[in-house]
Amino acid sequence: MNSKLKNDSTDYLFKAILSLENEEDCYRFFEDLCTSAELKAMSQRLVVAKMLTEKKVYTETGASTATISRVKRALFDNDTYGYTLVLDRIKNGEKE
Repeated sequence: MNSKLKNDSTDYLFKAILSLENEEDCYRFFEDLCTSAELKAMSQRLVVAKMLTEKKVYTETGASTATISRVKRALFDNDTYGYTLVLDRIKNGEKE
């Protein structure tokens, strides 16, 4: 866990996210929480992560090289495994 991120405010945010029960709840909460650009950037990173794990060609992602590099580092060069965790759960239809 990244100790730079860990604090009471972040814990509260994550508890709020974990309280969401369905996609409609997510849309309602994230529309209030994020700008359209922020939400688009986050969703694009997740799509890029999915495409990279599926061995898609970078140009197929439609993302900037900076975004692709950031996601690639997170996927393959660190030990948090956040993208992998989520992508595996989506693939397997799980929610913990």
